Amino acid sequence: MAPDIDSPTRSVQRHRFETRRRDLTVTGREQLTPHMVRLTVAGDLSGFQSLGFDDHVKLFFPDPVTGSYEVAEGAKPLARDYTPRRFDVAKGTLVLDFALHGVAEGLAGPATLWAHRAQVGDRLVIGGPRGSSVWPVDFDLHLLIGDDTALPAIGRRLEELPDGVRALVLVEVDSPEDRLPLTSRAEITIHWLFRHLAHGGRDLLSAVAGLRLPHQDVFAWVAGEARQTRLIRDALLNRHGLDPQWVKASGYWQQGEAGAHTRIE
Repeated sequence: MAPDIDSPTRSVQRHRFETRRRDLTVTGREQLTPHMVRLTVAGDLSGFQSLGFDDHVKLFFPDPVTGSYEVAEGAKPLARDYTPRRFDVAKGTLVLDFALHGVAEGLAGPATLWAHRAQVGDRLVIGGPRGSSVWPVDFDLHLLIGDDTALPAIGRRLEELPDGVRALVLVEVDSPEDRLPLTSRAEITIHWLFRHLAHGGRDLLSAVAGLRLPHQDVFAWVAGEARQTRLIRDALLNRHGLDPQWVKASGYWQQGEAGAHTRIE
């Protein structure tokens, strides 16, 4: 029996945390795919909390020229938002996955360049999370959609879903070599889309437009390039008739704009 989608018991649980900056050190580096690197950082994580799969911590990066974390008066620090992929407060470890694009072309931003070059022993300053949104799991279907930048959150969500839940996942990456193993206790179906023409050149928007959703009781989560994410959200609402209350869309980056991270309403 499908859950009552208007039930007052189904709600998003929101939590706020006291934030602090933490000075951490890179203790591990793993190249997961040609365009994804996993870094483990360690240090004092006492009081660190992250209850939502799509939480983000703010990473502060040194000046790419001077290597200094000091910021001139009136200037903004170099900072970007990233998903805590895994963490262990007792051991003081935090795992972060970085999508690496634009390095060879000289188009990479400060976060990508730092992650591309980071080695064990390097310093990383973080802040947050400032809070968490914990989404319910009692839906007929969980629809998770995103590009490479969304993979950390998608992977974390799948690992958190319990038995008896169904999930449909659409992920856009460069090529078959960029697929990651995604595991879950839930029943999951994963569609990998490859943006390079040599591997099909199919994009997320066209894939979403062509979906046939067997259920209307759906929680949909979308993240990636902001303009594409907005169009996907529109398709989910207007073409597939999903309840906007249970569609969350975020622009994790925006073509031609540095440091964009926006919630799309």
